[in-house]
Amino acid sequence: MSVLHPVASANENAEAALTRARRRHVEPVLIAGGGIGGLATAIALARRGIASHVLERRPAFDEEGAGIQMGPNGTRILKQLGVADRLRPHVGVPEAICVREGASGRELARLPLGRWIAMRYGAPYWVALRRDLHAALLETAEAEPLIALTMGFGVAEVAVDEDMVAVATDTGHAWTGRALIAADGVWSLIRTRQFDAARPRFAGKAAARSVLPLDVLGPEFQKPETGIWLFADAHVVHYPVAAGTALAVVVIVADEHDDEDWNTPVAPAWVHHRLPACAAPLRSLISTARTWKRWALHTLPVVPFWSRGPLALLGDAAHPVLPFLAQGGVMALEDAAVVAEALERFSQDVPAAFRWYAGQRRPRVMRVAQASRRNGRIYHLSGPFAAARNLVLRNRAPERLMARYDWLYGWRPK
Repeated sequence: MSVLHPVASANENAEAALTRARRRHVEPVLIAGGGIGGLATAIALARRGIASHVLERRPAFDEEGAGIQMGPNGTRILKQLGVADRLRPHVGVPEAICVREGASGRELARLPLGRWIAMRYGAPYWVALRRDLHAALLETAEAEPLIALTMGFGVAEVAVDEDMVAVATDTGHAWTGRALIAADGVWSLIRTRQFDAARPRFAGKAAARSVLPLDVLGPEFQKPETGIWLFADAHVVHYPVAAGTALAVVVIVADEHDDEDWNTPVAPAWVHHRLPACAAPLRSLISTARTWKRWALHTLPVVPFWSRGPLALLGDAAHPVLPFLAQGGVMALEDAAVVAEALERFSQDVPAAFRWYAGQRRPRVMRVAQASRRNGRIYHLSGPFAAARNLVLRNRAPERLMARYDWLYGWRPK
């Protein structure tokens, strides 16, 4: 990968860059955003012989981040992209999902992962720090001569021709390409200016995350499993990361404060005051964590179109998914695989490629988003409804409960 700096066409707006580009052949696919979705897309394109140029607004990538769970539909793509081997030394491989009643700590269900899920779907279930996944993607991209990267390039302006796109910063630096994929997140400027001006809606909930060394925790948290603790209007998830040396903890609660920050520090008291009374082991875990970062959860009205001519949306820029099914990042990986297939399949017609990509992805992602919302409602039930949920979890066969997700984990690109 070549690292480019936004100086090649200084003092030039997007229209001027487009005029200049018409005089020569412009090959790369521009990708706005160097996160998980953007890098995965660049790699997927390179695997098909398609050059790309990733434009990242940040001057440097962040070292912090939440944990991420990757079902077989995600790890299967990582293997296809050649990323899995780089990531494998850093992952946790949980053997089960242990679902508990938050107040009492009573186990409600133990759902199989580990060997069972790998055998059923042909790919493993991994958990990792988001930064470790991003690092593996970045290292893979750096080995690809067909991928260029420009840091510190915030897209402020877009100009579109029939078969060409130009983007520019507000300081007059510009790049051109034959297509533009917006993978710039839930607050995507490209989406609001080129597709739909609707802004994300606050979901009335917030999440706080922390990462703890495993050796300071009790034995109940050193097991190779994902834990889910259910409360009325709240839940806690934890799982082993960093090759099993640390535990990622996420607390999701009702909240009234909306903002766009992903890394807002909050005091431990913020978590304690919002989480209902909980079982002693969980209370001890929450008390052990001294550093918490908060982010508000958002939904997005359905964007009418994910493609417009040589422009397309990808990942959270098109379809942010609430974190109740552990599929947000994985949906971006799926998007990357499908958009790369589309650009190879319709190599001479980018608008047709993007229309095909959107047609393939929209029904799938809308189903995932609906399932995630439903999971959130089930997690946060109270009173008789929670009692009925618990009864089902205790009495239904774990394998039968997991088999309901064959449609999710068994997905493969067509």
